[in-house]
Amino acid sequence: MSLTETSDARKARLLQLKKRKEESQGIIKNRNFDPESRTLKKHTASEDVEMDTVEKNVDGLAQQVIAEDEEKRAEDLNVFNIAPKRPNWDLKRETDKKLAKLERKTQEAIHTLIRQRLAAQKGESDDIVGAMRAQERAQDQEDLSDEE
Repeated sequence: MSLTETSDARKARLLQLKKRKEESQGIIKNRNFDPESRTLKKHTASEDVEMDTVEKNVDGLAQQVIAEDEEKRAEDLNVFNIAPKRPNWDLKRETDKKLAKLERKTQEAIHTLIRQRLAAQKGESDDIVGAMRAQERAQDQEDLSDEE
């Protein structure tokens, strides 16, 4: 761009800004001025009451917050709120794993006892190996009877 083009573009922008400024100044806002009497409006106390202000909205909020805080503190000092609702929850948590292992071992012991009784009924030895062999023979006999 040449210098003349740049200066022309700048002049056009300045003219647009000037027009916008004149348009915005053309609107008169009569906040404190009465155009009919051509005097300033007098500020009265009744207008203050009618206006919605932050101070009016916040009035009493500090006392309310203080009262709520005192209620929470009194509630925190109550002994029943300090004690847990389930006093033995940590004991149950720790014993659940141990009980699961014991349950598994108990089931294994029950199975071995049943095998030993079955083996004793068939006249075989009372040890675990004899019971397991007896069980295997019983399964083999059932398989043979199923095949026939």
